[in-house]
Amino acid sequence: MDPIADMLNQIKNAQAVGHPAVSLPCSNVKYEVARILEQEGFISKIEKKGRKAKKILQLTLKYNDKEPAIGSIKKISKPGQRIYRSHSELRSPRGGYGVGIVSTNKGMMTVKDARKQKLGGELICEVW
Repeated sequence: MDPIADMLNQIKNAQAVGHPAVSLPCSNVKYEVARILEQEGFISKIEKKGRKAKKILQLTLKYNDKEPAIGSIKKISKPGQRIYRSHSELRSPRGGYGVGIVSTNKGMMTVKDARKQKLGGELICEVW
């Protein structure tokens, strides 16, 4: 299975039942996606725990009046069908109320930042 899709499903499932945090295996790509989610206010805190091969990413989830901060997460690009967009084709999900995450040659960033820098890339997911 796709590790990013697995991460997003774990976050969605944990928030559905009201867990305060999620622990998952760490990778650089997962950390970058989590960092963007933290910047945009969808999760509270990110921690890397453990050593070398046993590193774990601990995400503290955010709730607003007992409602999850993340309404929904949708994986766009999949291993069997990669979705690439140029900077002019990138659009913010939900009419600007959501955040799109795109992987560019300058690293992971939001759709808004990629459009400012005129960078295209692989559209990873949308969060709202």
